[in-house]
Amino acid sequence: MPLYLSIIVLAIAAGGIAQPHGGNWPGQWKAFWLEAASPFRQFIQWCGELAIFFGRVARAAVSRPYEFRELIRQMDSIGAKSLPLVALAGAATGVVLSLQTRDSLARFGAKSLLPSVIIFSLIKESGPILTALVVSGRVAAGIGAELGSMKVTEQIDAMDASAVDPYKYLAATRVVACILMLPLLTAISDVCGILMGWVSATLAEPISLRLFLNVGLNGVRFNDFLPPTLKTAVFGLIMGTVACFQGMRTRGGTAGVGRATTSAVVISSLMIIVADVILVRLILVFFPS
Repeated sequence: MPLYLSIIVLAIAAGGIAQPHGGNWPGQWKAFWLEAASPFRQFIQWCGELAIFFGRVARAAVSRPYEFRELIRQMDSIGAKSLPLVALAGAATGVVLSLQTRDSLARFGAKSLLPSVIIFSLIKESGPILTALVVSGRVAAGIGAELGSMKVTEQIDAMDASAVDPYKYLAATRVVACILMLPLLTAISDVCGILMGWVSATLAEPISLRLFLNVGLNGVRFNDFLPPTLKTAVFGLIMGTVACFQGMRTRGGTAGVGRATTSAVVISSLMIIVADVILVRLILVFFPS
């Protein structure tokens, strides 16, 4: 008991030292909690601004006139120019899957299942998520830097003053291009991964491509390929919306452009990973094996 009393006395004394003039404790606690909750309030505010931005972009995307020429240019910039990087990432993924799973399957006497493991892993999860993250690193950074530079140099304000809707011309075209290009890039990544998985497997133990595909595609249904590939359209929506939002709200000159670029890549990648968890669960519910 004396120990507890000593602690209480010391606490009161410390409070008296900290507040020699009888400070306002309720006010200080209120200020403390307001400061502690500031990051949470900023996050809620950011989410609200993102929702408003998405609503304006969605409305601009479906209203006339349509910016087809700019849309095609963005599809080329996002899709065609990302093709070598996506193909290389898919090929590397196929090689790694082949090398890693061969030894594991050999331990259990299931080495004949190697083609099936490679193909199922690529088309159901590895291909879509890796393609989305690779494209996010390139495209989100490019969109964030481009729109951020236009914002700090007041080009977006000049477009608005010239009766050109920046949400339609700049944001909607890039978001729609991301939605359209991600499934196509994912399919290409899957093909490159399967081919390089076969090359890696046949270097260790010769097997014809026809036999590799027959064994690997045995039991593969259309529902095993279509939903995981189409879910990348959601990844494209997330990537394009976040990158355009971060770019068009840039402040602070060149330093702000750098922050917008970094935040566009980081936030879009994190949101893609979270969305993948939700979409995988939904696919298992609506498209059961």
